[in-house]
Amino acid sequence: MSRAAPTSFKEPGETPDSLMDTLRSLWHDIPRLFSDRVELLSLELHRAGLALLQIVVLGIGLAVVGITAWLILWSLIITGLTLVGLHWMGAFALALAVHVMIGTWLVLRVKTLLPKLRLPATRRHLMFSSSPGPVTPTPRTHDGLPTERSDHDRVFIP
Repeated sequence: MSRAAPTSFKEPGETPDSLMDTLRSLWHDIPRLFSDRVELLSLELHRAGLALLQIVVLGIGLAVVGITAWLILWSLIITGLTLVGLHWMGAFALALAVHVMIGTWLVLRVKTLLPKLRLPATRRHLMFSSSPGPVTPTPRTHDGLPTERSDHDRVFIP
């Protein structure tokens, strides 16, 4: 598949390739160079696709194991609460209340993250405007400091 380069060194006394011969040889080698790279890309994408499929299947298996462990944990907690003397209805109500609180927190957290999916800073940067300044100026206090931080300045610390 490899071919001697047209611009290889010549022995003394041999005539060098003309510029046109070199360009013509290069022109004929370009499709082969691109096809090799495209074939490599195709093989790697196929391999990556199979790896992604395995990751998804393993993730589903992990989710099933995690849900099973979660159910076993809560059944043990409810059993322990009933053994301590709490009525079984109270134990189930407590478990339900804990899950409702966790679910509420998760929904609120997702709602705070959703605006970041709109890429607000990038969209503002890519917008065409007639003025070279920012699209909407940040309000400032009397000493020149911003009144509140923008979304892209906030840092989430769990």
